[in-house]
Amino acid sequence: MTVTRFAPSPTGYLHIGGLRTALFSWLTAKHNNGKFLLRIEDTDMARNSEEAKDAILKAFEWVGMSYDGEVVYQSKRFDLYKKYIDQLLEEGKAYKCYMSKEELDALREEQMAKKERTRYDGRYRDFAGIPPEDVEPVVRIKAPQEGTISFVDGVKGEMNISASEVDDFVIARADGAPTYNFVVAIDDALMGLTDVIRGDDHLYNTPKQIVVYNALGFKIPKFYHVAMINNEQGKKLSKRDGATDVMEYKELGYLPEALLNFLVRLGWSYGDQEIFSIEEMIALFDPENINKSSSNYNLDKLLWLNAHYIKNKSNTELTELLKPFDVDIAKHDKMEMLLDATKERGKTLVELADQIKLILAAPVEYDEKAVKKAFKGEAKEILTDFIALLQTWEKPLHLPTDYHEVMEKIVADKEIGFGKIGMPLRVSLLGSMTGAGMDEVMAILGVDETIERIERAVATIA
Repeated sequence: MTVTRFAPSPTGYLHIGGLRTALFSWLTAKHNNGKFLLRIEDTDMARNSEEAKDAILKAFEWVGMSYDGEVVYQSKRFDLYKKYIDQLLEEGKAYKCYMSKEELDALREEQMAKKERTRYDGRYRDFAGIPPEDVEPVVRIKAPQEGTISFVDGVKGEMNISASEVDDFVIARADGAPTYNFVVAIDDALMGLTDVIRGDDHLYNTPKQIVVYNALGFKIPKFYHVAMINNEQGKKLSKRDGATDVMEYKELGYLPEALLNFLVRLGWSYGDQEIFSIEEMIALFDPENINKSSSNYNLDKLLWLNAHYIKNKSNTELTELLKPFDVDIAKHDKMEMLLDATKERGKTLVELADQIKLILAAPVEYDEKAVKKAFKGEAKEILTDFIALLQTWEKPLHLPTDYHEVMEKIVADKEIGFGKIGMPLRVSLLGSMTGAGMDEVMAILGVDETIERIERAVATIA
């Protein structure tokens, strides 16, 4: 059975690079009817944040990526890690290193002066003397001293790292706290991981983890190291570019399915297809097809996808999604018409909410530039005549097509272009030049409210 995981540290928010890694792991498990596990790597007691941990769990809930079983917390497994440290010490596969900070600093300075790579020189590897009393030892694992550490990476291909690149690294600090590469290897093995998908910033942790796997006789999983997401200029993604808290995307009015669709295409493709439902992602995703090269974050693509998913939501779904953005139109008698008039124009739920508010709230002031453009020449006369037409119109006025007829009538009677009525009418009803079609807006407002708004605007025209 395929078993994957995502293992964030609760020292900060979950950003979209982390969410993409989690998505790739989740899809790999789902595609193979396997398990996707969640582990919180909270061994850094000084930097852990309960708030960050909660934000990670909320992000998973929002995007709908469910995990199997209970969340595993490394902070609750220290006794387990100690058991394996003791085992390696007993088996002679690890040893206590009494090197003082001064000795380590001196060694590094000497190596740097010789332009050598700084590394521990193994001086306590076979130490059999009397331990110094004033040094609390760390525990180091015995790494291989010759040959290569090899593994096949599902993204990068065959990797061969010379054993000389991996020193006897620390697996337990002087206070007994286990180190990152040690606990990750143990947890991945005990949790039954078959595939480890993570960012390629972890690539050179892999040889160290393989040393731990081999020392403890654990089966080594398949590794996939995914290239980073860059900004649109091909540089490291910053918060300004979009490397922000996943939950901020919710606040900005993005739909989770749009964000996941956007992320799956950052480093993976299936022909020329751009739009993928969750079901299609699960059916088609194969980690072997993850791109070797970095991907560029493209905000326009995300907005385009989000607009697509908004347009394809039912009006009932949209009414619920809009409530957190101060728009509650569930009981509005023109709810369907309101959403049909605006959902083509909103790239985010924030934009959609603003479009609806623009219609529902009568303007208290008029955009200065729009006024100069629209309320000039015959505008006052045209609007006054339009009011008269609405008041004397013989047929019922309910649908946008009904109001369009009235607009066509004034255009024909006064022998003017549509813009001559459209622009001043738009500013009168909405206060600016933006927004839905005028026939749709009037049908939503109704005759009385439409006339009232036009009269108010006419009164401001000199």
